[in-house]
Amino acid sequence: MTMAIWLTENSKIIVQGITGSEGTKHGRRMLASGAQVVGGVNARKAGQTVDFDGTTLPVFGTVEEAMQETGADVSVVFVPPKFTRDAVVEAIDAEIPLCVVITEGVPVHDTAYFWAYAESKGNKTRIIGPNCPGIASPGKSNAGIIPADITTPGRIGLVSKSGTLTYQMMYELRDIGFSTCVGIGGDPVIGTTHIDALQAFQDDPETDAIVMIGEIGGDAEERAAAYIEQHVTKPVVGYVAGFTAPEGKTMGHAGAIVSGSAGTAQAKKEALEKVGVRVGKTPSETAVLMRELMQNR
Repeated sequence: MTMAIWLTENSKIIVQGITGSEGTKHGRRMLASGAQVVGGVNARKAGQTVDFDGTTLPVFGTVEEAMQETGADVSVVFVPPKFTRDAVVEAIDAEIPLCVVITEGVPVHDTAYFWAYAESKGNKTRIIGPNCPGIASPGKSNAGIIPADITTPGRIGLVSKSGTLTYQMMYELRDIGFSTCVGIGGDPVIGTTHIDALQAFQDDPETDAIVMIGEIGGDAEERAAAYIEQHVTKPVVGYVAGFTAPEGKTMGHAGAIVSGSAGTAQAKKEALEKVGVRVGKTPSETAVLMRELMQNR
């Protein structure tokens, strides 16, 4: 029996922006993976339907209407950056429990706005993202763009800032398998943090160990290290992307900027190792560390 955090086989997913090219492509993939996709939202196309390989899904005018009609409890947002703030606010107003924001290039001001808005409404909606690959509970459900066939169900929890490193870790440990894989995104302001995922995995009885992938910039990994020391009893292995990055330059994700020693990969590695997290020098070495750990359990 494998459990999952935030996304289970019972999750009912709607896609905001289902009629756009990305919403269509990944809506089809989510359905093909076995996820319960129950409809979509596009105010301009309300009342229409979309057909995915023989499955006909309704398009609703609002998230609230979609939830009332389908019982949806997860929304995946595939709308252009300039409309993302309004889409997420709409999801928060409808009090959908989970809103996964895939869109890249959302202005930080807009993310900060909808993050604060969710908080002002009592945090009834968990936001994952933006600029993230989403969340997958292998064998159960898939909300976002994580490939559904690269790993198996198991007892490792994964939280990662990087989409591609999420996929690599899932693939390298596919024989052991994962409870849930959460791609939190690498923007300076994000909804769900490493700490949120660590707490959920710590509380999940079916997750035995945790892989945490960070990257240069900010202090999220240092804060996660402090949290691990105080609250996490399960073994954690880590990887920090960006050991060779030049100082003071934004790399890849908008949040990956290093100032002096703050935010460097080395500083993050040391903070994690100090609290007992084994940190790999490469993603593959990190997978080996986790493999050893699971074999010795």
